[in-house]
Amino acid sequence: MLDELRALLASCQANAMLDDYASAIIENNCLGKRTVATRKLSFQRLSELYSLNPEVLLFRVMRRFWYGDSSGHVILPLLLALARDPLLRVTASTILRMRPGEELARQPLIDTLNRAVGSRLSESTLDKVVRNAASSWTQSGHLKGRNRKLRQRVTPTAASTAYGLLLGHLTGTRGSALFETPWMQVLDAPPDELVNLAMDARRLGFLDMSQSGGVVEVSFSRLLTPDERR
Repeated sequence: MLDELRALLASCQANAMLDDYASAIIENNCLGKRTVATRKLSFQRLSELYSLNPEVLLFRVMRRFWYGDSSGHVILPLLLALARDPLLRVTASTILRMRPGEELARQPLIDTLNRAVGSRLSESTLDKVVRNAASSWTQSGHLKGRNRKLRQRVTPTAASTAYGLLLGHLTGTRGSALFETPWMQVLDAPPDELVNLAMDARRLGFLDMSQSGGVVEVSFSRLLTPDERR
């Protein structure tokens, strides 16, 4: 739902609250839906995937990066969705292992999902998850094509790098290992390139970072509340 998220954030103030987003979608129809029912459904789906609540850390920081670096608008929502949607997250390993130009095969995705969830999903549900995941990875730029989906590399930005580092930080990783987490693998770039982008992110005020004697320290004191830091 990248197009919907883009339209919503463009129509609201940078400090909008959850109720503001609901009003923009349902009352003002910023997404251009035909009926009130589809507007309500769009709001429900967007809030499930992205939260839309600035009291939720992952959305609040993503939104700050969104407005601070327009070139990161494609990958930022994917990282947020990966953090909130476990089924989408399961598919990441299959997509990220693909070589540029390699065609996506349906069966490896199904096998990956089956290993993760066992027999909990019916065949029809698995098929829907595969279609939706392929669409998500296409919207993020990791895949291209309509019927035949081919792997391509994405271009990380300072904002998407900072957000990937934050996700690793929140899951307990520290130091140089932050540049090698699964979140950073989504960015399709080697660690040395990501370090350079992190330096750009520091200059933009997205994070705090220091390097000394091969040791890298990254922190997010400017983004987190005291309770969140604790």
